[in-house]
Amino acid sequence: MIDQKKIVLGISCGDISGVGVEAILKAFSNNDLFEFCTPVLYVPQQVLNYYKKKHPELQDFNYYVVKKSKSLSESKLNVIKILHDHIDIRPGFPSALGAQIAVQSLDLAIKDLKSDSIQVLLTLPVNKHNISTIKKSFIGHTEYMSDSFNDLDTLMILCHEKLRIATLTNHVPISKVSKLITKASLKNKLDLLIETLRVDFLISKPKIAVLGLNPHAGDDGLVGSEEIDVIAPVINDFFNQGHLVYGPYSADAFFGKGSFASFDAVLGMYHDQALIPFKFMSFNQGVNYTAGLPVIRVSPDHGVAYDIAGQNTVNIDSILSAIFLGIKLYSNRQLRAGLEEKSVEE
Repeated sequence: MIDQKKIVLGISCGDISGVGVEAILKAFSNNDLFEFCTPVLYVPQQVLNYYKKKHPELQDFNYYVVKKSKSLSESKLNVIKILHDHIDIRPGFPSALGAQIAVQSLDLAIKDLKSDSIQVLLTLPVNKHNISTIKKSFIGHTEYMSDSFNDLDTLMILCHEKLRIATLTNHVPISKVSKLITKASLKNKLDLLIETLRVDFLISKPKIAVLGLNPHAGDDGLVGSEEIDVIAPVINDFFNQGHLVYGPYSADAFFGKGSFASFDAVLGMYHDQALIPFKFMSFNQGVNYTAGLPVIRVSPDHGVAYDIAGQNTVNIDSILSAIFLGIKLYSNRQLRAGLEEKSVEE
């Protein structure tokens, strides 16, 4: 039996040709990590053994194969096998079978997440285009998780000790971004961000900055009207309701001056506006968190990194950050739920 107080961490294997599996092996070769969670990796055993053999320091690494995530080892990496007769593993080179395995692993993990067999899901990096060749609707983990939970409205938040930044739009072409910035969508994302900061991060009165869409935040309408027509009115509504929401800020000056340090979180309008400054500050240490779900899903801030896959050079700091943030967020939710239950009883 595992300690019921210890969080069970489910891990989807991601692209088997990328750095994910070897990063997990390196991370859990440090036995201290088992004090904080009980890990369950959904992966073909051949893949695990392949990366073990490639790294001399992992030759003595032992894992525990289980059929279900109910009978787990507390002191080893638990493995739920994905069965395939033959797998041609070529680090750095994506394959159709690799895409299939990534989806199978993710689906198994989500199933266990829904049944509370695991409490936190860590998703290892995938090749989105490769998966889309076998699953047309797949455009990213964030959207896939939303679809798996009845199309819940979700929010991608990039987290680091220096900066939390969310995106109004996710994986969409730049040409479509402005059409997706509406008063309704901005209100929904701000509501979700405020609630997430309160419940998951335990910040009772979060202070939030909202970035503009256009250069210089529109320059008073000179280079775009979205700030005047949409963004500023919504910010004013939130502020008048007592929320500490400010903006719209010109992104270049906002980050150039370090203004982000004065806020609990930032809401950007599109993917690269948020991720470029975030990764510049925190690459290999940041975490991607999917807010808005009834469960906790986190991932490292890097991709499949084909250029270094299988070479024993992967940096595991972001993986470790994701693990510890996932544990913290789950614990925060449990703490908040307990306090609310106690308040109702009183």
